[in-house]
Amino acid sequence: MSRPQSEAEYLARLVPTSVAATSMHRRSLLTAGAALGGSALLAACGSSSSGSSGSATSAAASAGTASSAAPAASTSAAPAAGGEVSFGSNASDPLPKKVVQALMDAFTAASGTSVKINTQDHGTFQENINNYLQGKPDDVYTWFAGYRMRFFAAKGLAGDVSDVWTKLTGFTDGFKAASTGDDGKQYFVPSSYYPWAVFYRPSLWKEKGYTVPKTLDELKTLGAQMKKDGLIPIAFADKDGWPAMGTFDVLNLRVNGYQFHIDLMAHKVPWDDPKVKKVFDTWAGLLPLHQDAPLGRTWQEAAQALQTKKAGMYLLGLFVTQQMTANLDDVDFFTFPELDSTIGADALDAPIDGFMKAAKPKNGDAATALLTYLGSKDAGNVYAKQDPTTLIANSEADTSAYTALQKKSVELVGSAKHISQFLDRDTRPDFASTVMIPAIQTFLKNPKDIDGLTKSIEAQAKTIFTA
Repeated sequence: MSRPQSEAEYLARLVPTSVAATSMHRRSLLTAGAALGGSALLAACGSSSSGSSGSATSAAASAGTASSAAPAASTSAAPAAGGEVSFGSNASDPLPKKVVQALMDAFTAASGTSVKINTQDHGTFQENINNYLQGKPDDVYTWFAGYRMRFFAAKGLAGDVSDVWTKLTGFTDGFKAASTGDDGKQYFVPSSYYPWAVFYRPSLWKEKGYTVPKTLDELKTLGAQMKKDGLIPIAFADKDGWPAMGTFDVLNLRVNGYQFHIDLMAHKVPWDDPKVKKVFDTWAGLLPLHQDAPLGRTWQEAAQALQTKKAGMYLLGLFVTQQMTANLDDVDFFTFPELDSTIGADALDAPIDGFMKAAKPKNGDAATALLTYLGSKDAGNVYAKQDPTTLIANSEADTSAYTALQKKSVELVGSAKHISQFLDRDTRPDFASTVMIPAIQTFLKNPKDIDGLTKSIEAQAKTIFTA
């Protein structure tokens, strides 16, 4: 399958007004991250009936502007056909698993339809998704916005949920664009989103006298001091293959800028380009500050080093706080510092999670009802009450109980000029899984052969992107 043509960047606000009104002192337009060869899918504007116009647009939708195709007055669960609906879940960690159970219990209470939850380990679910969708997938399943959604929709492995979107309210045009396939139909219902940043424990930093670094040199100086103080400067893990992609993303955004990063994900520039080599070279210079032996450690284990104050920092998504819910008032973050003053530090990863439907669900009516509920403000309310470690996509949900960390996260996303999804969501899934996971892990084991590494990546990319 050849990759679709890239789209022009869309401009819009992602941040719901329900939160922005209380947490944001200024509002800026978000240029969304590319999930389809440069397409901007995190925040978008223009016609909300299609996210793949391929033409440039300069207008920007206001934050919290609900989709124009959402006339329904209520977003509670639609009448279900009864019986049972199956739900495939990658929410294998305790807190996300608890949230899923609460959502399904609420849906059953509202609709009378029982839900069979089939939970798989997050990493296993992600890496086996192609076989899963070609086999006997559950009626509804957890997945991601971005190119990974569009890829499977284009292959006919996902169900059209445009009818669900006629019943939804509370989503910006950007969220709808992030849910739209190449054919202009919707295949995804957003649930939550979260930024990637550098997390730390303020009490530890106050004790040691540390200050937030603004440049790469300041970050290196801070890391060296942390080492002298007997700390691991940066907690780090990559046993599951995907966490280190976040480090590559932010370094590429800082070294080369947003557009180069997007073009690289689309293979518009080669992976053996000197600019890519500079990213890996910069990373190699920072590896001595990272927790060693990352390939034998999960992100949860690395997070415990931050929780127990054995590590000073950790670059990860907001979900890192799942490992420190008892200390949320002692967790803070800063965006990864500037490396080049001409590029700045106003770009970040902020992925969207949500739900999709099987191409041929066993119980189609119940699947539609479940997705309608999951996209409702009622489901958003359940999610917000259960999970203080993420941000709710539906602007009508009650977020009054947001923690200071959640409010700051909303502000960070809202102030960013450029948003990307994540490496393994912004590019072809076959390339991300079969090439980039082993390539990055090879680099972490041997960071000295950057020329050989990038040459190998490029050779494989040429084969995949021309298939």
